Amino acid sequence: KQWYQRRVRGSEQEGYDKPPVDILSQFNSGRFLHIQAPMVRFSRLPFRLLCKRWGCDIIYTHMIPCKDFNLSAAARESEFSTNKHDSPLIVQFGASNSVELLKAAEKVAPYCSGIEVNCGCPQKWVMSEGCGAKLLQSPELISDMVKSTKSNVNIPVCIKIRVDKDIRKTVELVKRAESVGVSWITVHGRTREQRSTTPASVEPVKLVKENVNIPVVYNGDIFSLKDAENIRLNTKCNGVMSARGILMNPALYLGYEVTPPECILDWMLLTGKYAGITPSIFQRHLMYMAYNCTTKAEKKEFYNLFSIASVMEFFGQRCEIDDEMREKMMNSDWIHEKPIYSIKGFE
Repeated sequence: KQWYQRRVRGSEQEGYDKPPVDILSQFNSGRFLHIQAPMVRFSRLPFRLLCKRWGCDIIYTHMIPCKDFNLSAAARESEFSTNKHDSPLIVQFGASNSVELLKAAEKVAPYCSGIEVNCGCPQKWVMSEGCGAKLLQSPELISDMVKSTKSNVNIPVCIKIRVDKDIRKTVELVKRAESVGVSWITVHGRTREQRSTTPASVEPVKLVKENVNIPVVYNGDIFSLKDAENIRLNTKCNGVMSARGILMNPALYLGYEVTPPECILDWMLLTGKYAGITPSIFQRHLMYMAYNCTTKAEKKEFYNLFSIASVMEFFGQRCEIDDEMREKMMNSDWIHEKPIYSIKGFE
């Protein structure tokens, strides 16, 4: 059965070409990779393109629930879109069994560079479906998912986990995953019971790195380039992943301490060219980006804006971009690229 088909429109069908990037070769090159984390509601195409432009080596979708994705054409249309600039892209799935994961993975495999299984999300609704951190209780199921999917799709398969209170269980889990061919592992330095108010732990992730011979990515409390460099030095991990940090400053991997105005302008331009971002999410992104570079009075003013036009006017007045820079950004060849593929109408 054919599980996927391209959905392109008009002349956009010409020249669609996004071969998968060999991410493993990037890891094996010895480069320390900077990665944008999968984030519910936020890791949509425009934000991924923004992160890619401002220093990310690898970009991720948000967690896509396999069950709905496989059953509903509407879900497929809503959950996933990409274009040739959206690369290297990892698609993260929330799955509770190997069959559902494989069905979903086969649908997106031609349009991404890797598949990740979410084994770390602690949200109750996710765990109630047998997904996310719930899988940490079943290492054999995680291994079966990895083995089954990797045997049937010709791209890397990785997992994202949280550490266990008993670090020996985490080490056993990652060794088991390594034995069945997992491509790399991202480790969040918190347990599933801990929330973001608890500092992430570095030592458990360092121990994981010392016990496997595959790439390991560190995740947790990365808010600056200096944070990333400290992780590289202290854990010998192969890369670092940022969620809240990159949401607040998509340019953090380029060394910016706060979001530069050019980055904010980029975001406004991108969301004007791409579908899929609701007005509320558009505004929330800007609220995060501007949090550390606006005054208390400006924040209050911004929170009371209720239209896209007023939001764009607010930031347009504060982003000191000259006409030459604005024209250059508006005429960038990729800024006008529309999503030419979205999953809908599957047979």
